Amino acid sequence: MKLSRCLLIVAAVLAGILPAVAGQAFDHLVTALLGDTPLISDLRDLTDTVGGRPTGSEANRRAVSWALARFEAAGVTARQESFTMPALWLERSAAAVISGKDVKFPAAVAAMPFSAGTPPAGATAQLMDGGTGEAADFTRLGERARGAFVLVETSELRDIEGLFAEYGHAAQVEARAFAAGVKGVIYMGSRPRGTLYRHNASLGEANEALMLVMSRMEAGRALRLLRGGHELHVTVTLDINSGPAYEAFNVVGEIAGSSSPEEFVVIGAHLDSWGLGTGALDNGCNVALVLDLARQMKRLGIRPRRTIRFALFNGEEQGLHGSWGYAQTHADELDHHVMASSYDIGSGRITGFFTGGRPEIAAAVEQALSPVQGLGPFSQIDVPIVGTDNYDFMMEGIGNLVGNHEPASYGPNYHAATDTFDKVDQRQLRLNAAIAAAVTLGFAEMDATWSRQSREQVQALIDSTDLGDQMKVFGLWEGWKSGRRGRR
Repeated sequence: MKLSRCLLIVAAVLAGILPAVAGQAFDHLVTALLGDTPLISDLRDLTDTVGGRPTGSEANRRAVSWALARFEAAGVTARQESFTMPALWLERSAAAVISGKDVKFPAAVAAMPFSAGTPPAGATAQLMDGGTGEAADFTRLGERARGAFVLVETSELRDIEGLFAEYGHAAQVEARAFAAGVKGVIYMGSRPRGTLYRHNASLGEANEALMLVMSRMEAGRALRLLRGGHELHVTVTLDINSGPAYEAFNVVGEIAGSSSPEEFVVIGAHLDSWGLGTGALDNGCNVALVLDLARQMKRLGIRPRRTIRFALFNGEEQGLHGSWGYAQTHADELDHHVMASSYDIGSGRITGFFTGGRPEIAAAVEQALSPVQGLGPFSQIDVPIVGTDNYDFMMEGIGNLVGNHEPASYGPNYHAATDTFDKVDQRQLRLNAAIAAAVTLGFAEMDATWSRQSREQVQALIDSTDLGDQMKVFGLWEGWKSGRRGRR
């Protein structure tokens, strides 16, 4: 036994988790997960070798093959499951040049997903100071916004709370900008120095405008010039690989239940990422966690009461399409899904779970976490949350969880060029695997006091919480309203 493994197990004993667990099998599983497993080497290989893996890219296709091979090597039955992505969108290159009287400089930019592209020579228009994108800023600009690029100032992102605020604010900014007839929206980068990143335009694949993030340094320079009285133009050149709907794949591993194999507990993480970094925090670290849990359960011969599905979803970053595809593929089984959990907020310590506005689920999580209380304290946040692969399970009325992590370095590196292997807390990732094991096995064994909700019950959840507002921010409201997506 290697020293690092010994230290981790001693730490677990001192923390009180090993004596507290019920059952020798779980003792062995926790010991294995905290030990010298391939978890970190899997993460390194996925991020450093495969790299950033947007759905629709060659790297994403390699990631699917990589995941299938990892399951196969572990002896875990696995398959790829197809689903439809509504549109192809990949950035090939992005550039911008700002110019005015006696001034000209290049600015580093990244296209926001589903931005329109430009002709090879680029698109040139006046650059206008959009302030922070409030209604008063567009009132001030008036007709001058029409046909112009509007540069929107942002606050520097420091934590995950700021990230959610950024998403919500961007949706409002874009609605105002499109109503004003802008040629495009350019956001000052919210990340320190010149770090670039991307996340979806609020209209998703329906967007027709030019949408960019500009390096905080160059955007700040441009705003100072504009506010000092300079008139500026910007030439934007975006080479975008876009196309119609296409086939993509989830990877689903499975360990059949011992006595109720027709009932399912899903533990999921998304395999795709954006391509600026290598998708380590978002979400390679949790892909590796899910794989390692499957591997160690298979190695130890652990077969709980219910079937566990280890789902690596694709299409998450571009509209949560992979988990929606799973719900469509397995529509006839959804009544028998007891729980679906998603891990997607980096490698900070898991402090509890978002439990979806269902008190009975929150109580069950407390029960499931009891074997690992020494890794706490834990507290559940019993509200619905949108933004990752729990969404379609929630809208189908299925009990769902999202791991809530300490922010650590997640926020500033989110969707950014800096999201790389070195940002992952390797020790905490192993401890998180033990927490995920407790929750997954707990729900695979416990008696369920809840059942699948009806559409009316899901609608009641929307009406009594801010769930509807979240759905609108992420462009998901119309799918529910039309009945195309969610419980029928």
